[in-house]
Amino acid sequence: MRQSIAQLERAFVEEVELDRVRRDRLRRTAATRSRVRTIQRRRAQSSFRFALLVFTMIATAVIVTVVMFRTLYIVLG
Repeated sequence: MRQSIAQLERAFVEEVELDRVRRDRLRRTAATRSRVRTIQRRRAQSSFRFALLVFTMIATAVIVTVVMFRTLYIVLG
């Protein structure tokens, strides 16, 4: 009886330790996945902002050019 109780206690302690290790591994894995998702989200937002900036600059250049030539046409016309 004593030997079986000792074996049960030892098995329980081993199981608890394995559970702790598994929980730590899961926690680290979840933290890594969260960090990767955050980086991907920031990168996507940065790409969108850069594209918006480039579009705005091109649109501004086109508008300024059109207005300049129309003004020049009116002044010289």
